[in-house]
Amino acid sequence: MKILHTSDWHIGRTFHTHSTLEHLGVVLDALVLVVQERGVDVVAVAGDVFDSAMPSKESYALLTRVLRRIKAAGASVVMTSGNHDSATRLGFQSEWAALAGIHIVTRPEQYLDPITITDEHGPVHFYGIPYLEPVLIRHRHPGVLLKTHEQVLNFAMTRIRDDLAARGGRSLVLSHCFAAGVAPATESSDVERDITAGGLDVVPLSVFDGCDYVALGHIHGRATLTERVRYSGAPLHYSFSEVGKPRGAWLVELDAAGLGAVEWVDLPVPRRLAVLTGELVDLLADAACAENESDWVKAVLTDQVRPLEAMRSLQTRFAHAVALEHRPAIRVDPGDTSYSERIGAATSDPEIIAGFLAFVRNGVGPTVFESALVAELLTEQSAQAVNS
Repeated sequence: MKILHTSDWHIGRTFHTHSTLEHLGVVLDALVLVVQERGVDVVAVAGDVFDSAMPSKESYALLTRVLRRIKAAGASVVMTSGNHDSATRLGFQSEWAALAGIHIVTRPEQYLDPITITDEHGPVHFYGIPYLEPVLIRHRHPGVLLKTHEQVLNFAMTRIRDDLAARGGRSLVLSHCFAAGVAPATESSDVERDITAGGLDVVPLSVFDGCDYVALGHIHGRATLTERVRYSGAPLHYSFSEVGKPRGAWLVELDAAGLGAVEWVDLPVPRRLAVLTGELVDLLADAACAENESDWVKAVLTDQVRPLEAMRSLQTRFAHAVALEHRPAIRVDPGDTSYSERIGAATSDPEIIAGFLAFVRNGVGPTVFESALVAELLTEQSAQAVNS
């Protein structure tokens, strides 16, 4: 059986206020092509199908189109809700969708009712674990300590192993969590929320013992924690923290004995991410930046003083510049003298103004034009005082 492991579609996500629906549609169409060309039997989507609890009608339209095309390509779908999803909205009419081979797992106890799909070697049981918020499910199991995501998933997996032992056959688990073995500093993203990295909600890999493959979601970069426990990452780049991370899915084969070959399948990147660093005038003139003119661009400006209307200037060359950070290469040390002490030492209004500009502009005082303008305004003010 061939299974395509994907996750974190985040349908409806914006990228610095720009819609990503069109780009996501391109990538998911490519995913459907993989299903067709590689003879995929099941597409496993491990959570965060939508980006918000109240998806737009356009987001629903995209999901409907993609699911219809996957089904037409000959594959079934097993999909779980993530922490971004509304389980109720995602699971609406899931009973009817299941009749068409589109299995959407969102209800808390649904993980104990596996989707069983049979190939020439027998049954494969797909245990979809929807995102289980401890505070929302602990009342279902009085007397069981369920304060952390680790405790909740350990409880769920214990029951899954018991169920699997009674059923027999091969198995695949879908879960949306932060599993131990992924470094938060390098793999997490600023669009991931509600699961604590490095705290109580990190789930040890041992929790997932006993099944043939674990399809994880939540981390937006691909990761192989063990041969049978993996993150596929998101199909699009949703943050500049994801620069350089490949986009794709895992093609997993289950043979008669269990886990067989696992292969990474690349998906297209409709618009790359680029972080460009330098002074504004250099970024606007550097020939080496020509390859980034169609990218999503974040500029890190190293000018000693933040240039005026820097974003507007950047967008004259980089039409998709969407983020700007000022990180001056030269930082002037103001020393131990306080601002009030320096102002007290000034002997004239022009000196006070010049000192203020140098204080707020990283040591850079007034330009020739600014000095002339200040002198003109002070002279005008003095004349008005005399006339009054």
